Amino acid sequence: MASRQALRGITPAPTGNPGGRRSLPRPGGEPRVAPALRTAAAYAWRILVVGALVYALFAVLGRFHEIAVAVFLGLVITAMLRPVTDILGRLLPRPLAVALTLIGSIVLLLGVLALVGGSVAGESTGLAREFRTGVGRIERWLQQPPFRLNPGALTDLQSRIGQFLSSHRSTLISTAVSGAGRVVEVLTVFALALFSSVFFIHSGDRQWGWFCDQLPPAARERALIAGRAAWRTFTGYTHGIVLVAATNAVLVGVALFALGVPLAVPLALLEFFAAFIPLIGSPIALAIAAVVALAAKGPLIAAMVVALIVIIGQIEGHLLHPIVMSWAVRLHPVVVAFAVIGGAIAAGVVGAVVAVPLVSVLWSVHQALHPAGEPGSTPKASP
Repeated sequence: MASRQALRGITPAPTGNPGGRRSLPRPGGEPRVAPALRTAAAYAWRILVVGALVYALFAVLGRFHEIAVAVFLGLVITAMLRPVTDILGRLLPRPLAVALTLIGSIVLLLGVLALVGGSVAGESTGLAREFRTGVGRIERWLQQPPFRLNPGALTDLQSRIGQFLSSHRSTLISTAVSGAGRVVEVLTVFALALFSSVFFIHSGDRQWGWFCDQLPPAARERALIAGRAAWRTFTGYTHGIVLVAATNAVLVGVALFALGVPLAVPLALLEFFAAFIPLIGSPIALAIAAVVALAAKGPLIAAMVVALIVIIGQIEGHLLHPIVMSWAVRLHPVVVAFAVIGGAIAAGVVGAVVAVPLVSVLWSVHQALHPAGEPGSTPKASP
């Protein structure tokens, strides 16, 4: 047969696709799709679906952000106070244990705020004098090399600021009134969070069990597994971040007090709350402390505070987070960075605070529902 084709000048079609020649269509007329393109298309539509769901979730949270923030704060309070309530519950009735835990926590918080207010009030007279002296020192510093700023520029700047404040007095008053409205809104959110935490602490496990019982039997077991994994990760993250924030606040407070920087206690408290925003919160708080040190103590002390930013960042990044947070949150630093920036873009400061625990919880749920070795799970790379 081959010899007859050779005699007629016809060569058989080569197998494969040498030389990059175009592949023949399938018998049904459909073009052949490369496996890599088919896999990319499969992942593409899944990514689009996930992106649409995330956008819808943030849109719903944006419409009801007060309720979402209140529930989140209620869960944070529950994660912090539930262990204390469980210890007291062994000796007292559960409702009494919940009441004592919440009342004691509120008294402790009010005591800290009173300490901060007393510190600010006690230093107010000397602080105003130091700031006036510091501002004059900064002006003289800017007039010297290498800046060589014109002395009249600063005086002109102060007069312009005064003119701006006098000409926009009505706008500033309306802004202050709207700010007072925001304070009422914040207090309402905190009240709702406290109200929710009472029930979460008292019987949160029974509430989650009731919710799972309403699901179809096929999804009930997976919901229980996901709930346990999510709560374990959330409580671990909450305890870890509070421990990291408290350690940072103590280090900053001791360092500022040793350097003689005024408002050491309020700045340490600011560092505590700023540490809840990973990567960027602590440097911002310490930058504010550096500005205070510059105005009160001069450039040398301010430079030492700037050096403190680097030292605290190294301790937090290489010691505290690996030891305290690794057992609760297993996320790559790049993922944490993108989560914080994405949350800040989507919902401001609240989004930056919520982003990392949200991503951590979602990842832990995925790992719990798809453990290593099961279909659909990603195999772990060998070391």
